[in-house]
Amino acid sequence: MQGLLAALVATPFVVGVLAAPADKPAHPVFTFQDPQIDESSGLVVRDGLFVTVNDSGDTARVFAVDPATGRTVGHTTWEAQPTDDEALAPAAHSTDVWVGDIGDNLADRDSVTITRVPTGRGELSGAVASYDLRYPDGAHDAETLMVDPVTGQVLIASKDIMGSIYAAPEHLTSGTNELKKVGEAPGIATDGAFFPDGKHLVIRNYDTATFYTYPGLKEVGEMGLPAQQQGEGVAVTADGEVYVCSEGVDSPVLRVAIPAGIQEVLDGDPHHHPSAGPRPADDVPATTREDDDPSLWPWALGGGALVVIVLVLLRALRPR
Repeated sequence: MQGLLAALVATPFVVGVLAAPADKPAHPVFTFQDPQIDESSGLVVRDGLFVTVNDSGDTARVFAVDPATGRTVGHTTWEAQPTDDEALAPAAHSTDVWVGDIGDNLADRDSVTITRVPTGRGELSGAVASYDLRYPDGAHDAETLMVDPVTGQVLIASKDIMGSIYAAPEHLTSGTNELKKVGEAPGIATDGAFFPDGKHLVIRNYDTATFYTYPGLKEVGEMGLPAQQQGEGVAVTADGEVYVCSEGVDSPVLRVAIPAGIQEVLDGDPHHHPSAGPRPADDVPATTREDDDPSLWPWALGGGALVVIVLVLLRALRPR
């Protein structure tokens, strides 16, 4: 049964790879050596270390990895029983990270939780803060957590076939914080990250990465990503380099080259940062790309629906 399901899962991924091959060769940086990192589902680069988290089924912990060796050199643990940790994002003006307990395969959670924890070498413990968030339009599965490096505002992108971006209140409080829809996201989004200037962000799915302006959330370009076992992590460094990772034991972390046309947009005016927050979805400019191919949409939509259904079944079958 699981073999058949795995084959079904592979089908839309193959279609996606054929439809959107990697634009440039990826550069392997290191391989996770820790067998406990078996379902890496988020990635942050801080102080020369790569920080990652396993998704559902693991305890409340994150791993800090030295890229020179691929070995785990630090752990952070905290008191919690996560439902489905699926994402990481660097906290603004800090070496802490936000952990997103935002996975919801069955879309039946009343709220999701984000927790801020310290990271670094050695054994660290304890959460700095934890907040509950609720969508304005019902529950969503999500694996993408992003934090504006200038204001510290938290964004989530849903993992829907037609994804959406939601913004948390700028100042989080105890109780349940209401999210607000502010834009559209790529279908089946698995991770995202801001660029250090706070003017742009990138959101990935299993085979492509899409770049946006911020706060306007206007799409500025898309690139194919290298084939991975189950690509669910993306990180942007302080100097704008992009790294991706995948689930699976001994999975590699890859550095990907941004196409020149997109890089030119990202390099724009380094001194300009809009002071306004995210605009409502109705105000987000529509984008049209000349290379859009309508003939691919039936494959994309069908493959996306199959991914959602089969992943839910696999999660249900997997031992907890």
